[in-house]
Amino acid sequence: MNIITRTTDAITNAYDLENLHIIKNFPILMSCVSHDKDVDVVSDLIWQISPSSGLIQLKELIPLDILYREQHSGTTGDLWLKHHQSFSKFLQKYKPKAVLEIGGGHGILSTDYVQYDSIPWTIVEPSPAPVDGCPAKIIVALFDEHFEFQGDFDTIVHSHVFEHLYQPNAFVKHLANIMKDGNQLIFTLPNMEKMLKNNQTNCINFEHTVFLTEPYVEYLLAKHGFRIIEKEYFTECHSIFYATVKDSTVVTIELSKELYNTNKQIYIDYIDYHNKLINDLNNKVQEIDGPVYLFGAHIFSQYLLVCGLDGSKITSILDNDPKKQSKRLYGTDLKVESPILLKDIKNPVVILKAGFYNEEIKKDILSNINAGTIFLE
Repeated sequence: MNIITRTTDAITNAYDLENLHIIKNFPILMSCVSHDKDVDVVSDLIWQISPSSGLIQLKELIPLDILYREQHSGTTGDLWLKHHQSFSKFLQKYKPKAVLEIGGGHGILSTDYVQYDSIPWTIVEPSPAPVDGCPAKIIVALFDEHFEFQGDFDTIVHSHVFEHLYQPNAFVKHLANIMKDGNQLIFTLPNMEKMLKNNQTNCINFEHTVFLTEPYVEYLLAKHGFRIIEKEYFTECHSIFYATVKDSTVVTIELSKELYNTNKQIYIDYIDYHNKLINDLNNKVQEIDGPVYLFGAHIFSQYLLVCGLDGSKITSILDNDPKKQSKRLYGTDLKVESPILLKDIKNPVVILKAGFYNEEIKKDILSNINAGTIFLE
């Protein structure tokens, strides 16, 4: 595996990077697999920070053809469904006539948007897995500086793509190059500052390699000639919707000098929180005689286990996604099972640390499976 090494700030291209923190031997994939564990690959998460911009970013990157071997963005869960519906409604306000969507994945947005209007819609996606009834035309390709689109569009859309980019500055520059003044750029991305402040382990990782908070997004938009029309928050800490228009008269903005200290402290607090949490969980688990389960066949569980959670005390990992069940969470020895197995267990114990999905998961288990379930959070 040929690791890609970042040597400059992914937003400003500055060379002033300093090491912030290292997490050793982290699984490179978040997937569930059927092969033996000795095939799994781990690598160090080496986080750096730029003193001039305050940007936190990963130093060593996994090649994209390895990281995204197959489509695995989430389609399960009420929260994601509500996100897609809310973003579709947000998009409808700007009445696009023809959409070019980057990284459409499952085609859920184009499918949902049909309720508002039937318009030409093209998805550019290297690993498409369209849902039944997806109305969009799909181009199997990676959107990069070499991509050329021969069709017509007045609006470019992307949903939870920005945070996956290795070169966000180059991405926005290429968008600007293929768009005309008056074209719309409308997108959604995770609210990463809120996520890290809330200690969510799915915020920054091998897939989300840049701590892409609002100041950096808005710096890039202004730098490449996009004027912000509207910004909307989806729930308190899930996502941010942006509606922008290409406008060559936009004036560039500066990044605050306070971002270095602010972001560094957010990250230090995040690490301190998890060190204490894992120590507390291990102490509690030692006192439990019966089976203990860990919820979430994803990075939530991988992070806890890599950073010291005692995996020998965990019976299995629970997950609602049937595509993950009966497989093994990559980088661990643990099998994935349906939470329905809790049904006949008296007061089962479940470790639950799944970010803003916690309440949705708890409600489902307590209401539909086992009201006596004990959660360790």
